[in-house]
Amino acid sequence: MNTPQLVVHRDKELMAEAAAARLITKIVDAQASRGYASIVLTGGRNGNGLLAALASAPARDAVDWARLDLWWGDERYLPGGDPDRNDTQARAALLDAVPLDPARVHPMPASDGPYGADVEAAAESYAAELAKAAGPENHGPVPVFDVLMLGVGPDTHVASLFPELPAVRETERTVVGVHGAPKPPPTRISLTLPAIRSAREVWLLAAGEDKAQAAAIALSGAGEIQAPAAGAYGRARTLWLLDAAAASQLPRSLYPPASA
Repeated sequence: MNTPQLVVHRDKELMAEAAAARLITKIVDAQASRGYASIVLTGGRNGNGLLAALASAPARDAVDWARLDLWWGDERYLPGGDPDRNDTQARAALLDAVPLDPARVHPMPASDGPYGADVEAAAESYAAELAKAAGPENHGPVPVFDVLMLGVGPDTHVASLFPELPAVRETERTVVGVHGAPKPPPTRISLTLPAIRSAREVWLLAAGEDKAQAAAIALSGAGEIQAPAAGAYGRARTLWLLDAAAASQLPRSLYPPASA
């Protein structure tokens, strides 16, 4: 586990713009060195805000969108096209506006798909899709993502890993079905902490006063079962991207002065 790095921005708009610029750079660098990039998207207001900022960024055309693999960290188990699904929101914010290769876009299954109400089977199918994409160089059942992004909930949840629920305790599987989530809808699909930790870099996004206590708890040495965000870290780097409101309960010694 590496020590998290923190970047604090003045407000959520600036945070989204800076994170989008940072992501463009990571994608371009990966494509230059390896020919392609692999990114895991997150939903929620901060994840969608980043995608919207990326859509309007002048530098977005530096990305070779046809050589970008896109995955999701979690999904609400709802019918395809439902406005509450993360992939629906991502398409509206960015994906429909850029020339992606559809074969390299990997949304999680929908509840009106081939698995119907069987969310566990849907989760298993996504795990199999990840395993198929993992090469020998990945040394595991998931591809090594260049950047995996996560929103942080007010209760410290990341993806659909909620405090104390079975999914956050999973140590073997890479994808699980989630039942009884404390925020609607109750049924979801999520990557597990082992899958999240396969990424080269994990970025945790938090903006707003309602995220301040969660950030403080997760960064104070809390256990991952009680504070799932504390268990989300990358192989090479763990980056917390916050606005000033979300960082307001952190000790000043913990982060550098606001970057903008």
